[in-house]
Amino acid sequence: MTTTTRTATPSTPRPGRGLVDGLAAGAVGTAVINAVTYADTAWRGRDASTVPAQVVDALAARLDLHVGGSQRERANRRTALGALSGTVAGLATGAVVGAARGAGLRLPAGVGGVLTGATAMLATDLPAHALGATDVRTWTAQDWVSDAVPHLAYGLAAHATLRRLDAARAARTGSTVVVDRPTRASGGLLLRSALLGLAAGGRSSLGLAGPAITGSSAAAQFAALSGLAAEVVADKQPGAPARTDPAVLPARLASGAAGAALLARRAHARAALPVLLGTAGALAGSFAGVSYRAWAVRHVPDWQAAVAEDVVATTLAVLVSRSR
Repeated sequence: MTTTTRTATPSTPRPGRGLVDGLAAGAVGTAVINAVTYADTAWRGRDASTVPAQVVDALAARLDLHVGGSQRERANRRTALGALSGTVAGLATGAVVGAARGAGLRLPAGVGGVLTGATAMLATDLPAHALGATDVRTWTAQDWVSDAVPHLAYGLAAHATLRRLDAARAARTGSTVVVDRPTRASGGLLLRSALLGLAAGGRSSLGLAGPAITGSSAAAQFAALSGLAAEVVADKQPGAPARTDPAVLPARLASGAAGAALLARRAHARAALPVLLGTAGALAGSFAGVSYRAWAVRHVPDWQAAVAEDVVATTLAVLVSRSR
């Protein structure tokens, strides 16, 4: 069964237009996340987070820069620069998500909103953790909730803005899209979603790279291959964090979920169960990968074990992502 909806035509990739829309969506999302954060601060009477200012300090130390002025002026500048860094992260996340949407990556409202929020959360928490401004491994459950809820609000607001901009553009141009009404996810789709998540547990970029390589535009394929190559190289570097580290594990789970959502969209099926299995597969693949590497290094050099994992994970992602 088919239905007609007033949305911008997804079959015509427009990354440039998506970038502009993404900046607008990022601005809306940033306003929402600030409102939710300040409302929470006012409601609970809690102290404002010092992490943004600590990120400024850590970044200044890395770049050998100095925030000048008197003690009071320096404190004010650190606070202002921390707030500005949050705004930049919000706009940048919106731009990336908008460009991906413009390139043809369109997810259901709930899934897209959650993944957009998770992307924004990673864009702020990972640099803060890497710079030593905070250690997410020591966060309490309340800390995670206080961080996740505003970012979820950001994601839902930003994704809703992108959808509204698409609908407004379609209304102006009179364009329509005929799409299949989503059907129940088949057993084959559920299995492929879980296996794609398993591959994402091995290499986090494969959740999106697998579907992109097998069924997207040349630009999306190039971006996917570039991201995969960068991760393959980074994995071989000394000091690379464990894939189950709380600072990096969420990215693998989000990748498995996003890849499963893309497979569901390609099959015109409901995304809820595929996304759940993609996430579970990524979790299983992450811990299985740690066990495999611990076993393999007792028999072969670590780089050989890593290359073998590269080949297996990439092959698996491509096979299960092929168009059906």
